[in-house]
Amino acid sequence: MHKFKKGFLTFLLLMVAIIISACGNSETASSSENGNSNEIQEMTIKISHVVAENTPKHQASLAMAEYIEENSNGKITVQVYPNGQLFDDKTEVKNLRANNVQFIIPDMSKMVGMNPAFNIPALPFIFDSNEEAYAFWDGETGQKILQSLESEGIIGLRMWPNGPKHITNTVRPITGPEDLEGLKIRVQGGQVLAEIFKTVGAGPLQLPFGQLYTALEQGTVDGQVNTYSNISTKKLGDVQKYITTNWGAARVDYALLTNKKFWNSMNEATKEVVKAGIDHGTKQARTLAEELNSEALKTIKERGKMEIHELTTEERETLKEALQPVYDKFADEIGKDVIKAAKNAGK
Repeated sequence: MHKFKKGFLTFLLLMVAIIISACGNSETASSSENGNSNEIQEMTIKISHVVAENTPKHQASLAMAEYIEENSNGKITVQVYPNGQLFDDKTEVKNLRANNVQFIIPDMSKMVGMNPAFNIPALPFIFDSNEEAYAFWDGETGQKILQSLESEGIIGLRMWPNGPKHITNTVRPITGPEDLEGLKIRVQGGQVLAEIFKTVGAGPLQLPFGQLYTALEQGTVDGQVNTYSNISTKKLGDVQKYITTNWGAARVDYALLTNKKFWNSMNEATKEVVKAGIDHGTKQARTLAEELNSEALKTIKERGKMEIHELTTEERETLKEALQPVYDKFADEIGKDVIKAAKNAGK
């Protein structure tokens, strides 16, 4: 009996030792994965996007990268790949999910298949200014949309802008909805943007941006909508007669997205530096986009190749009324509460 008790006691001590060892190993694994919470982890971060180096998106990506590297005491290396060098716009989301890249910055229209609320920038005259757009995406509803992709292994962080779109064409000045009837207008894609032109009797035609200049030159389409910066840098004034400024019936906005597994692998010290870098990059993206579009409009005016009509407040209101059916058609899909929050943002 004494031997049995002694053996049982030895067995219990052995089990306790095994449990303590297992806990210690678990803690070591956790520490290895997330590092000491007070020390910045060593890592390489990749940022991929599909536009050129002379764009606000790329310059903001560089600003974000430089901030993170400088404030991580050399422990974090950030590599930025522009022009689709790493992944193009057809494969970047797939590779983000796989954590082959840690940040991508796609046009929000690319995300509507995951959440129709990403159609917000395409809704006609939803925002009257850049500040209203920022207020929405930085606010509760906008952040909820950005964070709705977690089930896909993706976390949405911030909105980076390109800006409001403006319309050009070769047929006549656009001052109201009746002027759009019968025109063939190139759109980048998406049901909402196409519906804008269908509603006023125009014919939307989806074409890649790389084919736009030739399509305008050959008359495949009569006109197009784009930001001032794109209109200017691509010299669309050489193949277009008219531009309507203060149009802004839709926007081009980007979503800064990260991989969920990567994001959760960072300890607090590392995440603090990365978050600060994101804030810095976001500020740069917004400032540069506004500056670039302002300078582009000046360049368009100086070139004098297009007749310019600036929409009056009354003309914008007339267009808004004419395009109300677009809201009616997509309200349930996008969400009436989401649309209401967007309309009220910054007001």
